[in-house]
Amino acid sequence: MQYFVVMIDYGRRGREAIVDPEITRREVISRVASGEYKNISFIHEIADSAVNDVTAEIMAETTLPEIPTTGADLQASGFDHVRDLRKRQCRWICNPDRFAAHIERRLRHPSPSSFPPRPSP
Repeated sequence: MQYFVVMIDYGRRGREAIVDPEITRREVISRVASGEYKNISFIHEIADSAVNDVTAEIMAETTLPEIPTTGADLQASGFDHVRDLRKRQCRWICNPDRFAAHIERRLRHPSPSSFPPRPSP
């Protein structure tokens, strides 16, 4: 008799061993690929009285498809950037003394990117 033991780690909530004698290797691979089995600690194949750790083999067979970046992801990152800019702007507006000190430092030690571009010869 051959069956698979899939150990799933739930962190603080503990672990769960899924043991089903009727499940085949192909079904284990499909469940891992579909995301039904997540946070896998190990996968053991038990055949007769021998136990084999087949975690690496099954994970190698379950190649998840590459999901391209969508417009929604790009839009969300744009919103995050705008939110960060607003937080930075509020920091300067809410504390004018800090803003003045920042401007004085920039005038004393300008960064190379703040210089005007050189005219081409």
